[in-house]
Amino acid sequence: MAKLIGYARVSTRQQSTDRQEADLLAAGVRRDDLYIDHGVSGARSSRPQFDRALDSLVEGDTLVITTLDRLGRSTQNMLAFAEALRTRGAGLRVLNLGGGDVDTSTPMGSMLFTVMAALAQMEHEIKRERVTDSINKRRQAGQDLGGRPRRITDSQIQSAMRLVEGGAPAAQVARDLGMSRATFYRRSQSIST
Repeated sequence: MAKLIGYARVSTRQQSTDRQEADLLAAGVRRDDLYIDHGVSGARSSRPQFDRALDSLVEGDTLVITTLDRLGRSTQNMLAFAEALRTRGAGLRVLNLGGGDVDTSTPMGSMLFTVMAALAQMEHEIKRERVTDSINKRRQAGQDLGGRPRRITDSQIQSAMRLVEGGAPAAQVARDLGMSRATFYRRSQSIST
């Protein structure tokens, strides 16, 4: 008997799959047939629950996802994946694609999937270009790029360097500062240059 296999994914552990799960369950996926990856990027080739979902698919089953980006990043990979499902006799259903529900088992759904996959990849590449451009412009302007604030100040590193010059073991000084010896040496070199 054909069944619906649902897959949900979030890239970070802080994100929630609640909305995806609700949409998949509303589309008819049973909770027992729902596979969820937490903290796994779509760019990674190995996604444990995704692999399990694919292993559970048999001929006549349909993999159901909420949005196209749950599959991956590149159009080529998404199209190859859809074709691999088709050759196995399984379908792919994307719930929120092009304003509606798309099923690749139909010719119209397959065509729409191909077009939307190309648009999704283009959108991803445009976002990446914008982020890279923004970082480069901020760097050129000498602006702060954000990131984690340093817990240990430069003056603390300088004091620690004096301890090491006085004969204290660098590993112990670094440990007392709460950092690795490699980080201590890197910070020491950046201060002394």
